[in-house]
Amino acid sequence: MKNMLDENKPIFLQIKEQIEDSIINDSLKPDDRVPSTNELAAYYKINPATAAKGINELVTESILVKRRGVGMFVTENAKNILIEKRKESFYQNYVLPLKDEAGKLHISKKELLEMVEREDEQN
Repeated sequence: MKNMLDENKPIFLQIKEQIEDSIINDSLKPDDRVPSTNELAAYYKINPATAAKGINELVTESILVKRRGVGMFVTENAKNILIEKRKESFYQNYVLPLKDEAGKLHISKKELLEMVEREDEQN
């Protein structure tokens, strides 16, 4: 987890995204326990309700599951759910605007693919 939080973004979202990143990069695996809301609150010096809001969103999305009296744990399908969600977000936030701009500049699909592949050739 990051030590610093960005003041320009809601804290609960940052906590949620940090847990998601930890799952995607395999720092947290299925059945791993995630830090409790009180642990997160103490670590970041924030209100436990703020940390709980981020955690609860992950529970709603079936990324985490609460085991009564034990804590929150990563679900079996968490990584797959997150990857699919991020792929869709990538498509909406990057691919569609890229295609839109390419259309404005009369860049063909073939030219666009060549541009993407050009970076691979340079490395």
